[in-house]
Amino acid sequence: MAKFKIIISDPDLQNSKTVELEETRAVPLIGRRLGEILDGAVVGLSGHKVQITGGSDKDGFPMRPSVHGGVRRKVILRGGVGFNPKEKGERIRKTVRGNVITDEIVQINMKILEKPKKPKKEKKTKEKTVKKESESTA
Repeated sequence: MAKFKIIISDPDLQNSKTVELEETRAVPLIGRRLGEILDGAVVGLSGHKVQITGGSDKDGFPMRPSVHGGVRRKVILRGGVGFNPKEKGERIRKTVRGNVITDEIVQINMKILEKPKKPKKEKKTKEKTVKKESESTA
């Protein structure tokens, strides 16, 4: 069965946390693609919206959005995920994983897009009694 290590990053607080999903909790993620927006309840963050941003397989090959399917492929890269060119125009053939989450994926990266809205507390205002001054008619 599938076992995933989920890294959820929060751009607002600039931190991340790790969640591990096994067996039946991991099933809703299988077949999802990079860039999909999910309900946070899948990873234990109810009320949140999270986006799948990346991941890697059991041998450490990164998932690349431009490679379709859930398979490993050797593709020519000129930059981006999986290759950082040192010279201008440099290209190289590298092995990367496709953009679909399968059983062979071990790590999945996500980021929080939307947090639940907290209900605003109503401010209790004290009603001031207005004293009516008696007008003198002299």
